[in-house]
Amino acid sequence: VLCLLPLVASAAIGPPEKEGLKFGFIKLTDMVPLAIAYEKGFFEDEGLYVTLEAQANWKVLFDRVITGELDGAHMLAAMPLASASGVTTKTEIISPFTLSYNGAGITVANSVWSEMKKTVPMADGKPVHPISAAALKPVLEQYKAAGKPFNLGMTFPIGTHNYMLRYWLAAGGVHPGFYAPLKGDNSGSVKAEAMLSVVPPPQMVPTMNSGTTVGYCVGEPWNQQAVSTGLGVPVITSENIWLDGADKAFGVTKDFADQYPDTTIHIVKALIRASAWLDANNNANRPEAVRIIAQSTYVGADEKVMANSMTGTFEFEKGDKRPIPDFNKFFRGYYGYPYASDAVWWLTQMRRWGHIPAQQSDSWYMDIAKKAYRGDIYIAAAKELVAEGKMKATDFPDFAQDISFKPPQKSPLDGIEFDGHKPNAY
Repeated sequence: VLCLLPLVASAAIGPPEKEGLKFGFIKLTDMVPLAIAYEKGFFEDEGLYVTLEAQANWKVLFDRVITGELDGAHMLAAMPLASASGVTTKTEIISPFTLSYNGAGITVANSVWSEMKKTVPMADGKPVHPISAAALKPVLEQYKAAGKPFNLGMTFPIGTHNYMLRYWLAAGGVHPGFYAPLKGDNSGSVKAEAMLSVVPPPQMVPTMNSGTTVGYCVGEPWNQQAVSTGLGVPVITSENIWLDGADKAFGVTKDFADQYPDTTIHIVKALIRASAWLDANNNANRPEAVRIIAQSTYVGADEKVMANSMTGTFEFEKGDKRPIPDFNKFFRGYYGYPYASDAVWWLTQMRRWGHIPAQQSDSWYMDIAKKAYRGDIYIAAAKELVAEGKMKATDFPDFAQDISFKPPQKSPLDGIEFDGHKPNAY
């Protein structure tokens, strides 16, 4: 059980042990809670003086947190789990806060889409969503016959976009390949029908345009950029694969959290307020948030392109705009709490594709989830905000109950049910 503490006033925590902090991020719209916490003064309210610094790619970011060059960072939700399970490093990374839910998409090049579209069901002249990767099979046959590789981009091996892309491909009967670390094969291409390789998020569209890849999975604004430039078509968004799953997390080393426990709580307090601001009044603050992160110091992408997903619409083919109000979700309904069930889902994907090479018990999954996703720190921060009058107890769930596991749910894509208490059955 992760959390059985009532949300009542508690003894105030002390001032931050470390005031000057540097946090890293990747140029994606879901870094926005960090930007808002900075721009709206929420970090300063906590006595924190924060520098936000864009990183070249996820590996650089991850490595710099481990070495201490960064105090914390915007992370792929699976990253803390990779360290907790020993897949990537012996340095433990923890997450006391979920930065975003949903928020990713899969895009293919126009040439691929034109072939896929021939077999995609239509209604009122528009494709029926969610679109299955089964529509890729004729395209794969064409590439195979021509002796050409079918290359797709993702952002990091132990990452949300890699696992989302693999799930989508496999659900449509396309084998994305296995990792075989015990055999020294970390390519992820064992038995693969489609080849997946790492591309930094801002390079997704140029890499596809050059012909190196024919599609990719990434967060925003890089799916919508493919539409705005006329180079590609998004075919599915991640809430149709796994609804309201954690996509990005705020991560620090366990050593940092242990050495600076009050600082860590102050950080989470600021991020809770930022996320609540982003979802307040039916997303009324989102246009302002888009203007902020359009700055070159943050995402530095076209404001109109970013506004699509951030304000609740998503364009697939040119002109095919559909409402997806929860494409980017930060606080509403899930509060930024680091759910153990979200952790377990990512661990099942790590096991499914071979990053976790051996069978593990259900209790192992629970232990790793609790080790990496620290709901106890989140609760301490939430209690402080209520005690200070900055937020109300009704803004949060009832922490007298164990909320660490979301109810079982079926994937909109394939109908398979996930129950976080039963990872091996899944």
